[in-house]
Amino acid sequence: MYKFVVVTDPETAPGFRLAGVEVLEAATVEEAKSIIPPLLFKDDTGIVAVNEDFMVSLDDKLIEKIEKTHRPIIIPIPSRTRQIDRADYIERMLRRAIGYNIVVRR
Repeated sequence: MYKFVVVTDPETAPGFRLAGVEVLEAATVEEAKSIIPPLLFKDDTGIVAVNEDFMVSLDDKLIEKIEKTHRPIIIPIPSRTRQIDRADYIERMLRRAIGYNIVVRR
């Protein structure tokens, strides 16, 4: 069985822990940049949810690797300041996974 891991800031980490999820805390963007790459190579991890503020700070090379990786799936956790077009990101992941373009509408 694959694990669900959350990489987030210390303020939101307790909520995820209460839900029973494994949480890796990063106090700074630099700390998150060192935590995320090793998760891409763990065989027991299926989904990694990353704080959106950390996700936008990743370099283009790592983002490209994330988008090409089939497992684990990396998903952004919305932050208070919307920085990623979440619908576009999810559509790209779905297209890659199933081969069809699915439009996400509200």
